[in-house]
Amino acid sequence: MKKLLLVLFVLTAFAANSILCRIALKNGHADPETFSMLRLLGGAATLFAWHLARRKLKEIRWKMIDALLLCAYVLFFSLAYVQLNTATGALLLFGAVQVCMIGWGVIKGERVSGSRACGILIAIGGIITLLLPGATAPPLAAAVTMVASGLAWGAYSVRGKNIRSPAGTTTGNFILSLPVILVLTLIRQAPVHVDASGIILALLSGGLASGIAYVLWYALVATLSSATASTLQLSVPCIAAAGGVLFLGEMPDLRMLLCTLAVLAGIAIVIASDRKLREKMDKNVF
Repeated sequence: MKKLLLVLFVLTAFAANSILCRIALKNGHADPETFSMLRLLGGAATLFAWHLARRKLKEIRWKMIDALLLCAYVLFFSLAYVQLNTATGALLLFGAVQVCMIGWGVIKGERVSGSRACGILIAIGGIITLLLPGATAPPLAAAVTMVASGLAWGAYSVRGKNIRSPAGTTTGNFILSLPVILVLTLIRQAPVHVDASGIILALLSGGLASGIAYVLWYALVATLSSATASTLQLSVPCIAAAGGVLFLGEMPDLRMLLCTLAVLAGIAIVIASDRKLREKMDKNVF
């Protein structure tokens, strides 16, 4: 039950990032570069303060590659959401994550059983049916940028399966990402625009929905197969779409509800398949 609650919190936090970012950019509260920088700053400050309060600064780990992936994910994410709506952006993001994580799992020898493949296809089919038909095609540049963000997050998640200190590593990643995004922002020379609402939205996204959620995700992803971890994330576009209904005025319909059920059913099939495989492996051991 505890693990389930943590998973639900993390997935909701992931969706909250899409909603908070879209609100800030759509309503002109911040430009994408400034929002990204404040988001990373919020995550770094929150996690550093947590380590400082516990007097465990020595636990912070410095992994430059992970920091670059985190920075790429956050910056591309914000740049893409200037032109994408909440649901379409989440679809492109986590579709790319799905391809990246499952592809890496197959390369590393993870078994994709028939039932697991069926569950993945049902979940993907549910998202495609929910978000694509009837919607205008997203701008190509924005779509490619969001896919790049998803690939960066997928690689970040895959690398997270091999770490031993989720909190320390995540803290170091956020801190190292700050000078990187500062340099990128200076290179782009984009005009800075942010108001009080934009600052609050970015800090909430960085401190709570990113920093704390990523620590928990790092801890969880080490206990999940790549297929399960990536398929769980397919529920995020559904949550984000619901958030769009509440905060951005998008009205739900029967198709949205049915497709959400399809995604959840696909996730359940993948999880059940992994559970059966683990039980079979345990029996073989004994």
